[in-house]
Amino acid sequence: MSHSQLMRLEDGSYEVCIDSSLENGRMTYGELLLKGDSPDEVLISTHICHPSLCNDNLSGIALAAQLTDLLRRLPLRYSYRFLFIPATLGSITWLSLNQQHTKGIKHGLVLAGVGDSGKTTYKKSRRGDAEIDKAARYVLRMSGEDYDVFDFVPYGYDERQYCSPGFNLPVGVLARTPHGQYPEYHTSADNLSFVQPAFLANSLLKCLSILNVLENNAVCVSQNPWCEPQLGRRGIFRSFSDRAANPDVEMALLWVLNYSDGYHSLLDIAERSGLAFDAIRHAADVLLEQHLLTEQPGGER
Repeated sequence: MSHSQLMRLEDGSYEVCIDSSLENGRMTYGELLLKGDSPDEVLISTHICHPSLCNDNLSGIALAAQLTDLLRRLPLRYSYRFLFIPATLGSITWLSLNQQHTKGIKHGLVLAGVGDSGKTTYKKSRRGDAEIDKAARYVLRMSGEDYDVFDFVPYGYDERQYCSPGFNLPVGVLARTPHGQYPEYHTSADNLSFVQPAFLANSLLKCLSILNVLENNAVCVSQNPWCEPQLGRRGIFRSFSDRAANPDVEMALLWVLNYSDGYHSLLDIAERSGLAFDAIRHAADVLLEQHLLTEQPGGER
């Protein structure tokens, strides 16, 4: 019952009949797989168990649905598995039916509460230093907006099932105001006026930025690690027509050359240098074309 309906009730005593039964039933959930070049998967999970609440339910569903529409149009490195499930029981059921399959999940995000006006928050996976944790932290730091990153605790949404010790999947949570920390939480005030398109769009862009980092991250090895190679005679700087307008170009090349040692990923280099990930990736692509780098199979280490 909504609060407004409650307020319209006349004073007095009421008898409530709960007409329920306990019997064998079934669970309905949605699952979608977008296949990429690799069978390795990114898991995107959102709960569907109380769709009358706009932020703490529908916002995650809307964001996940929009992601499926956008990603299906793109060339994908990873495969993407989307789960639309009842909270807790849904993730436990899916995990019990797909225990062997979970070995292919390399990264994961739970989407919940992504449409309110609060700052973006990210809750780390149980591992704490998984690639998804690094990517989310980097994207939020580079956004120039206020944000929070929290360590894992075994309480919250379905991440606590994905991150249970038997699975220990690298799954974090992307949200805005954490659950239970806004007065509209689990009330009828969590409605269409509480969730705004601008906040949803902001969450979508950050989610896409995180996935872009995952898609393009790699570990490279310099093929000329003994001092800096001469880049001018190789025509590398001519590959950057905007070099004068963008002084980060040369620095991106030098950072990638210096830290492509087989141990640092492109994300590591972007974090350490403070440069945009796309600039680091572009520099790596140019150096790969000139055979100054090789890319290790398997991506981030």
